Amino acid sequence: MLICLPPSEGKTPAPDDGAPVDLTALTAAELTAHRETVLDALAAVSARDDATTALKVGASLADEVARNTTLRTAPTAPATDVYTGVLYAAAGLGDLDGDAAARAAADVRIFSGLWGVVAPADRIPAYRLSMGVTLPGVGGLATAWRPHLDAALAQRAAGDVVVDCRSAAYVSAWKPATTGDLAADWVAVRVVRETDGVRTAVSHNAKHTRGVLTGHLLRRAGSPPSSADELLDAARELDGQVIGTEVGTGLSYRMVEAVLDDPATRRGPRTLELVIS
Repeated sequence: MLICLPPSEGKTPAPDDGAPVDLTALTAAELTAHRETVLDALAAVSARDDATTALKVGASLADEVARNTTLRTAPTAPATDVYTGVLYAAAGLGDLDGDAAARAAADVRIFSGLWGVVAPADRIPAYRLSMGVTLPGVGGLATAWRPHLDAALAQRAAGDVVVDCRSAAYVSAWKPATTGDLAADWVAVRVVRETDGVRTAVSHNAKHTRGVLTGHLLRRAGSPPSSADELLDAARELDGQVIGTEVGTGLSYRMVEAVLDDPATRRGPRTLELVIS
């Protein structure tokens, strides 16, 4: 099992006493050289007068962008403490211990426009950079990272199930092979709400539900799934459970069922649809 997660949009700064980032200590050391290149390009852009425009963020985030100029000396914390969005709160990655923590270290990879990919315990500073940005001297980040991520991840994914919880920009940076010697069972996780028999896509609840699935896959007893069918069986263990609370209304929602599409209709990943109500 390889669980692919997006970063959270917002980042929580590390405590002031955190050590600075050690690029050579991050997971996938073969990415170090390209991380250096992206880090330097980001610092240069972030020092410009038009930095917020170049990085495609609003003026209200100017302080976060300015922080990009000192990332080499900024304090770090585990990625699970820096990424604190809805998905991460639901997954509870920072609360894992024992076998679940070991499984997360081996099986969870968080994609990043700056670092390429990191593991949950990797120590990083808070930063502001999305995968959809183009940096001078680097180019579009998804395109620039693609060969490096393929070299780092293709062998790890081969013969395993890839549980893809990423958004489109991060999917474009790395796609597992689905044919050939390095083929993986690639499964994208989609969340829909069922109301009066009609199923529609959701946003906030989708992030939360993907987080719940991630936490479940790491904490459940037994071996992690290694195929799409085994992933479906594991997801169905959540059927009927209350898994979240609606923002605003305070009403709870539950998992209705998990459904895996027919591989004969596949173009790219198969789809694991998680139905909530």
